[in-house]
Amino acid sequence: MDKLSRRAFVAGTALTLAGGVRPSFAQAVDMAAAKKEGKVVWYCSVPVATAQKVANMFEKETGIKVELFRSGGSNILRRFQQEADSGKVFVDVLTHSEPAAASAMTKKGLFVPFKAADFDKVPDAVKHPEGFHVAQRLNVMAIYVRDDLLPAADRPKTWTDLINPKYKGKMVMADPSFSSLLVVITGTLARMHGWKYFEGLRKNDIMMVQSNQQVSDMIKRGERIMAVAADAAYVGEGRRQGMKISTLYPEDGTFVIASPSSVVKGSPNPNAAKAFAEFMLGRTVQELFPHEFLYSARTDVPGPQGYPPLTSLKIMPVDYDYIEAESPRIRKRFADVMQ
Repeated sequence: MDKLSRRAFVAGTALTLAGGVRPSFAQAVDMAAAKKEGKVVWYCSVPVATAQKVANMFEKETGIKVELFRSGGSNILRRFQQEADSGKVFVDVLTHSEPAAASAMTKKGLFVPFKAADFDKVPDAVKHPEGFHVAQRLNVMAIYVRDDLLPAADRPKTWTDLINPKYKGKMVMADPSFSSLLVVITGTLARMHGWKYFEGLRKNDIMMVQSNQQVSDMIKRGERIMAVAADAAYVGEGRRQGMKISTLYPEDGTFVIASPSSVVKGSPNPNAAKAFAEFMLGRTVQELFPHEFLYSARTDVPGPQGYPPLTSLKIMPVDYDYIEAESPRIRKRFADVMQ
């Protein structure tokens, strides 16, 4: 995007936040009240460097401070649920990576329905029709490998290929007890192939770490050469700098999982929360994501340069009702199998 176009987008975002012309479906954002509140508390599982950029952009645009708590998706949800159960609400906006949990929490009445000015730019499949949650970005979860340590002829083509003994000691994966993205993937693969599939991965000495960041660190250092059910955004900068890493999109399906974002009911800064939620769906933030090797939630923003468009991938179907109902059992069974 050229500088003139970028200035136009920023100006357009500022106009909307300031109370300019809004689509008929969009709900009001009281910017005077938001600025009086002075801050917004954001719990999120966005990659930490990207999350800080978003926070800085919002502060610069509005003068409203962002108090950021960033951790893995499952950790974010545990903290929020504990606070909600105790009747104390400290967070204004919640962004994580477990669509099933967003649905469950919506049913519990924990969120405020809010439709931002660009709500219609996000596909219906990744948002609640009344705006209780809406995708902030899309996570493409597949397999990535070190080109210099795993020849092309030896690479897996499907998820089930990973239980082949030739991959023993080569793989690393994030833990569903920390990463909510992995709850979706683990539950889906276990339902398709049975828990014997994960028993096969354990026999292949798959290394378990907490987060996608730790997965990428293992790959970069060469301690493991294949990242399983992982987000290649975390190695995007390394690839740009010349590191030989390839992403493999399994023939039986790639996981594309939304990261829902919600305005929390009863939050301490309700107007700043709506202003921030609106800002995150605007082009200023959504066009940042591809530069960070992430996929925007908007249909009018292309994916990262050099990464395939989502329309070119075979996408793994996910039963989110099943994941919602079975999430605690999935986490426990996975922990038991991997011990």
